[in-house]
Amino acid sequence: MPPHVSADRSAAQPPGRGPVDALITQTRRLKGDMDAVRPGAPGDQADPQGRWQRALYDLARHQLDALDAHLAQLRDGPPSAPAVRTTPAAPAADRRESLLSRVGSAEWNLLTDEAAWSEELYRILGRDLAAPPLTLDELPSVVLEEDRPKLTSMVTDCLVDARPIDGEFRVVRPDGDPRTVHMMGEPVLDAEGGTASMWAVLRDVSELRRSQRAVRESQDSLQRERHRAQTEQRLAVELREAVLPSWRGPLSLPGRNAGSLDLAARHLPAATASLIGGDWYDAVELPDGRTLLGVGDLTGQGPAITSHTAMMLGALRGMAMAGTEPGQLLAWLNQLLDATVRPALGSALCCRYRPDTRTLTWARAGHPVPLLFRAGTGRRLDAPQGMLLGATSRAAYGQAEETLEEGDVLLLHTEGLAPADRLLGLAPRLGGARTAQDCVRTVVEECGESGRDHDACLLVARVTR
Repeated sequence: MPPHVSADRSAAQPPGRGPVDALITQTRRLKGDMDAVRPGAPGDQADPQGRWQRALYDLARHQLDALDAHLAQLRDGPPSAPAVRTTPAAPAADRRESLLSRVGSAEWNLLTDEAAWSEELYRILGRDLAAPPLTLDELPSVVLEEDRPKLTSMVTDCLVDARPIDGEFRVVRPDGDPRTVHMMGEPVLDAEGGTASMWAVLRDVSELRRSQRAVRESQDSLQRERHRAQTEQRLAVELREAVLPSWRGPLSLPGRNAGSLDLAARHLPAATASLIGGDWYDAVELPDGRTLLGVGDLTGQGPAITSHTAMMLGALRGMAMAGTEPGQLLAWLNQLLDATVRPALGSALCCRYRPDTRTLTWARAGHPVPLLFRAGTGRRLDAPQGMLLGATSRAAYGQAEETLEEGDVLLLHTEGLAPADRLLGLAPRLGGARTAQDCVRTVVEECGESGRDHDACLLVARVTR
């Protein structure tokens, strides 16, 4: 604030137009630049980050609009006090569209108890231009009751202690519309140093404060959404780690006898940590000496899908332990998914391996078929029929059998790993691998371990000699 002014001061003169016009030009150019990068129309109200960006833009735009209006007033000088008028006030819509109507001025003479208001102040307070301006004693009548002590304190400090005024209060216009007003003012001293009058500039900051609240609320919403997403992400990771087998390889089932399976597996996460899907793999030794092999995928991401995966794997292991054949096992898994509160779609591949005859019995539900690598070549196994899990409650799943040979490599994978033709092209390298773990490394090197759009699982079984 400048030093206290005297009652006999000369009228303030506006600054040179050139420098202020340059500032106005810069401000309007900046407004144009902001309009060029303005976020698009709100298409998704559920997007917290989009709401926050739009609210922050609106706040910055309001502040630039206010700066533009203030610079224009600074260039043109203080408006003269309006003469008494009998014409009605401008319509509310016209007043809202005028930037200059948001800044007004007033002076209260303590010696004559007279007041002088600018036309803009009448508009801010929604008062008829023909009405007399409110005195300092009358001004609290338009202020919200809870804000009146604040206004009284500011005015008293100004008049008694010559302190400058700088504060906000809320008013209610005659039409019931509440507004927030920022008031800055100073006492005007007479020749003896006493307070002769008080002048003030009042600015309608209602839109600015609304924009600031919108920014705070949208930022709070964005932080809550991020915290929720982080919590879901952590929960999904923990569930996935609990669901997938603790081993990654090597593992030999059943035991290390001829014809047993040398196993290795890998889960490859998506590049985006939030996209934790329902990809899974499993290998379990069954009570009859056979081995269960399985891979699958549920559509969707997050904890809900991971919990569905946990349910499916639990059911898969339980039914396999009871001796259920792969085709019937998938039929029951399909009914289980169809009966859940939140139905989901999924694909699966279920195999039972008998080591004494090296026989693989398998069934699939809309899943990529196993790839068999033998003597440096690779091929797809002939696929039985089987639609996606959860597609219909009465689906039937056929079975197929394949006799494996010593040294064969069986590759089971989820769809997100790579196209089958690309994997079959690895036949010479997989044929020369000594262990299932070496096969997994070869596939991961070819398909990439990072930068993936979706989760993927890989399970390799090599028939031992």
